[in-house]
Amino acid sequence: MFELIRNHRRWMQFILLILIVPSFFLVGIQGYDSFISREPELATVAGQPITRGEFDNAHRNQLENFRQRLGSRYDPALVDTPAMREQLLNQLIDQRLLAQVAQDNRFSVSDSTLRNTIASIPQVQDNGRFSPERYRQVLAGQGMTPTMYEAGLRSDLAIGRVLQPVAESATAPTAVTASLESALTQERTVQLRRFAAADYRTQVSVSPEDIKAWYDANQQQLTVPEQVTAQYLVLDEAAASQDIQVKDEDVTSYYEQNKNRFGQPERRRASHIMIQVAAGASDADRQAARAKAESLAQQASANPAGFADLAKANSQDAGSAQKGGDLGWMASGMLTGDLNKTIFSLNKDQVSGVVESPSGFHVIQVTDIQPASAKPLAEVRDEITAEIRKQIAATRFAEMATKLTEIVYDQRDSLQPAADALGLKIRSVSGITRQGLLPADKTVGANPASASSDAALLDNPRVRESLFSNDTLREKLNSGVIELSSDTLLVVRAAEVQPQHVSPLDKVTDSIRDRLTNERAAEAARKAGDEALKTWSADAASLPEGFGASITVTREQPQQLTAPILQAAMRLPSQPLPAYAGAVDGNDYVVVRLDKVEAGKVEAADSELFSRQLGAAWGDAESAAIMKMLREQYQVKILPEAANAIKGSGDPESAAG
Repeated sequence: MFELIRNHRRWMQFILLILIVPSFFLVGIQGYDSFISREPELATVAGQPITRGEFDNAHRNQLENFRQRLGSRYDPALVDTPAMREQLLNQLIDQRLLAQVAQDNRFSVSDSTLRNTIASIPQVQDNGRFSPERYRQVLAGQGMTPTMYEAGLRSDLAIGRVLQPVAESATAPTAVTASLESALTQERTVQLRRFAAADYRTQVSVSPEDIKAWYDANQQQLTVPEQVTAQYLVLDEAAASQDIQVKDEDVTSYYEQNKNRFGQPERRRASHIMIQVAAGASDADRQAARAKAESLAQQASANPAGFADLAKANSQDAGSAQKGGDLGWMASGMLTGDLNKTIFSLNKDQVSGVVESPSGFHVIQVTDIQPASAKPLAEVRDEITAEIRKQIAATRFAEMATKLTEIVYDQRDSLQPAADALGLKIRSVSGITRQGLLPADKTVGANPASASSDAALLDNPRVRESLFSNDTLREKLNSGVIELSSDTLLVVRAAEVQPQHVSPLDKVTDSIRDRLTNERAAEAARKAGDEALKTWSADAASLPEGFGASITVTREQPQQLTAPILQAAMRLPSQPLPAYAGAVDGNDYVVVRLDKVEAGKVEAADSELFSRQLGAAWGDAESAAIMKMLREQYQVKILPEAANAIKGSGDPESAAG
């Protein structure tokens, strides 16, 4: 049969054509097109799609970037949210839109601009200058060639030119700048009268019926999320150090081998006479300086006791001459070359010959010697013991970490084998959720995690991510070894899972009573404050009792006033004065009395800085307006499938998390 097809290939093609073409009329070309798998489209820009695949790639890159930057603090629940995914989609749309605008308007970048941009990148510079070799090395490390990188950079620079002129040329109108500057710096003198809710708690009552009614009406607020009772092992320095015994002979040996660390090396005090020689001095000048130094060396050797007077009269070292040439105490190595060698070869009070250095010629006298000394073993025994124990623990930690990894993977249904093999204690806590640790009053089970000494470890995003993975949560298997730091490892397993539930009434009665009491006390405080405000506003001339001392505030310097109080003070008209306003501050009610309004003082430098900052903000606003206009012009459409991407539906990365 196959031989027949090979011998009559043209006839077979004709037959297939007859069979296939009519079907196009029956199902349509679109039917064949849809038969082939196509990626869902999330949005279109000028008719060109942004696909789910493009979005997923950008999403994975974004999460990996967060993971690398945040390290152990990385928490998918905080960075992989619908708001973040929507923001990412809009970024992809804006990038595609700007690229299309740049292409349509033939925006380009010259070769010189491209070269200057690359040359200004610090990572490809050597001693502040562009290095072609380093440039190629950096690109090779990223798997790129210069041609690939330069093409991408040229495109990015061209796209940047779409909005760059707007941002660089934007300036806020002078009248707007002056008005905002005046509003920000205006000084207002106020007095406050606080009606504290706590003062009204004894005046309100809450009945059992009130508590039951609130409980029935607010079931959603009382819902406790799914929580886990977890068992876990911690391998840290303390666990690795357990039962380590340091032998006396090891301490003695360590002391002898490191004796220089437990004492003070030899120190010497020296004085000198320096005859300075300028850089680039002629041979004649150098010979004259040496001759003078040799003469002084002979005088000093003849009368060592008069060295200080000789230094005061002749040394050209301004820093030491007035102190008789004293250089102070020094250890070997503080000076270099022949100076150091000479000082540590002389006897006490001995005078050297002429010593040459880059600064000139020196005559040196050692005035005192402090021999090397070491602390006795008894004095440093505890320090050495702790250090040896730490070294042994580090080695043991590495061995235990390897063993822990092997056991928890080989025997995944229990932590007991690992605990027995390593001498670790299995710990147990309750009340761990996907978002964090529950407070004790919402925890089902003993030992609330939030009250545990290990709360910081257990609340680590990586621990919660591992605990709520499918293998750990549903299959009740050990997690992998979680490295929280270089010296802290943790393994966790879900012992029991409590589903989401509404707290029973008897467990939340006290908290509901406190809540209702606080609400009613706050309402009583507001009512009392409102009545006082009306009375004082009607008779503004007199100063009522109970107000505090005057405070002068501005919008930039609120003097510890909370936002509601500051806003109330700033919204009052400047005339007539005094004027009153009320503000809710938490559960309290505060009456603000405005006594004086004055223009603020602004330094010229501050005014210029504010003008630049406002201009930058103005440029951002204009850029946003242009992007909105371009979206309309290029018919940007966000398609229904985008909702699934924003929710995370069907995203392999999200599903895995």
